[in-house]
Amino acid sequence: MGISSSMNAGVSGLNANANKLSTISDNIANAQTNGYKRADVDFYALTVGSGSGGGYSAGGVTTSAIIDIEGKGSITGTTNATDMAVAGRGLLPVTSLASVEPGAGVRDLRLTSTGSFALDADGYLTTSSGLVLLGWAADGSGKVPEVARDTVAPLTPVRVNLAGAASQPTSSITLGANLPATATMAGADGAAKTVTVEYFDNLGTSRSLSMQFTPTVPASGASNAWTLEITDQATGLPAGTYELTFGAASGNAGNLASVAMVSAGSAPPSTSYDAASGTMTLDLGDQTIAMGLGSTDPAGPRYLTQLSSGFSTSGITKDGSAAGTFTGLTIDEKGMLSANYSTGFTRVLYQVPVADVPNLNGLRVLGGQTFGVSAESGPVFFYDAGSGPAGAIEGFALEQSTADTAAELTQLIQTQRAYSSNAKVIQTVDEMMQETTNLKR
Repeated sequence: MGISSSMNAGVSGLNANANKLSTISDNIANAQTNGYKRADVDFYALTVGSGSGGGYSAGGVTTSAIIDIEGKGSITGTTNATDMAVAGRGLLPVTSLASVEPGAGVRDLRLTSTGSFALDADGYLTTSSGLVLLGWAADGSGKVPEVARDTVAPLTPVRVNLAGAASQPTSSITLGANLPATATMAGADGAAKTVTVEYFDNLGTSRSLSMQFTPTVPASGASNAWTLEITDQATGLPAGTYELTFGAASGNAGNLASVAMVSAGSAPPSTSYDAASGTMTLDLGDQTIAMGLGSTDPAGPRYLTQLSSGFSTSGITKDGSAAGTFTGLTIDEKGMLSANYSTGFTRVLYQVPVADVPNLNGLRVLGGQTFGVSAESGPVFFYDAGSGPAGAIEGFALEQSTADTAAELTQLIQTQRAYSSNAKVIQTVDEMMQETTNLKR
């Protein structure tokens, strides 16, 4: 029994080290594979126990394969904006390209730590191996609604309209301008100052607002007063008339002291003014624009001023853009995937979450550096990137393999010696059995 058990132990040792060699070979082969998780084997002794009369029966060894999914490779920079990696704990949600085809049925969820994504002909953000990125779709204003985080149901394949254009209606104007104080002094010519401000409507069409400032010229001294008339040039209708007075005393000189409405304008367009915020709200019917005129409160924001003799409009700013064509995608550390357009306008299309499970190493190993949820991994939960236990998402980046060639070659030498030693055990047992056979001769 002792000799034959030694033979079996030697054979099991060969098998165990052959399994070890398989993982080493895979690790070396994938040392340059982005997102590859190193494989290894655990060795377990098979104890048969002691025989009768103090004898011992060799049990041999067995192995169990393990994949270190939780291990993180180094993150390296790339030149592709949609190369993505998770900097920390968690995985990216993806699905197979086949599952997004019409009539495909239930969409399968896969998880990966990194991916080199690019838009295909149909606008899907995919890898060369056929994985499609999943995310929560934003609404038309670029806001992502609240969704359930413990289910894959709200996730949709990331898809971009490659031929489409997009615009952003103007919602905010800051009237950073200076009116000449000398224009409100006795003897001034009383000429009006006109400011034309461009805005974009809901269709991306360029429109204009005319703001005419007419100084009040007194018989003597200085009035520091102006009449502001606002006209929407798209319709030619008045949007409001206001009397503006600027401070002259120390501490408030040149800043708005009072704003009095003379007329609210047509309906629409019409305006209203809030002294605390310094905001004039322009209602165009199907569009509302907040114009920063300036507050009459010394502690409030200041935009429009009256100083010296110069007239300047260089501080006027606005948001919005005309219709532009799609030029590319970018993703930020929070997973916000934005489309960029030729006008410089950007719009959030999707939020890519980071998936996590209680036991990452319990995930099922699938092909193409992807993993599936299992009973051993526990249920999946989708976090905002960079929040809770989830790492941030890095664009222009890929996670390298967790296999180290130098370490694997070292283990290769050790495994080769262990394999040879087990082969020597078998050879020795064979020779001993041959000696036993020779006793009969």
